[in-house]
Amino acid sequence: MEHVSSTGLAASASAFTTAPARPAQSSTALFGGARGGATTLDGKKSTVATVKELLDSSEMIFTVPASGITVSEAQNLRRSLPEGTTIKVIKNKLMSRAVEGTEYEPVGEMLQGANMWFFIEEDIGGSVKAFNSFTKDYAKKETHSILGGNIEGTNYDAAGVDAISKLPSKIELITRIAGSIKAVPTKVARVVKAPGMKVARAIKLAGEEGSE
Repeated sequence: MEHVSSTGLAASASAFTTAPARPAQSSTALFGGARGGATTLDGKKSTVATVKELLDSSEMIFTVPASGITVSEAQNLRRSLPEGTTIKVIKNKLMSRAVEGTEYEPVGEMLQGANMWFFIEEDIGGSVKAFNSFTKDYAKKETHSILGGNIEGTNYDAAGVDAISKLPSKIELITRIAGSIKAVPTKVARVVKAPGMKVARAIKLAGEEGSE
């Protein structure tokens, strides 16, 4: 009977051992990383607080599917966005907590699957354009279309978000209205630049200062 040494067995076994899989750049990293940054209690509280701050300063938010977007692709998308626009992949439960009691609470209807959220301070048109270019460049137009968005408490579908992106920007809109109410340009500029200023309130303030 042939005797096989333990060394020989080990060598033979190694031939059938699969190589360790490379860690995939999946949504785990986008959600906060495998280290648990968004899974601990403190991490979850921090995420909710951060999202609330983003909501406070956003003119509009919209969401797209997060699945299938690698960390590298997300980084390239982030770099292509206008100043003042932030993207963040957020677990649905945490997003639900963040929007609770805010004008964005209706987006709870969109919290299905993995979502990447766009928080837009001002340049809605530029942000949507940058995302559309991203889906074209990375062949994701069929799989990663805009799911919906919200502006001033109202939900819109993809067509609605696209239509809104073609409207005049906040600065253009306020400038036009300021001209019609004869508001002082320097005062209007100060109002426009106020962080987190919503369109309706900015117009109201411009009008009040114009009548002084």
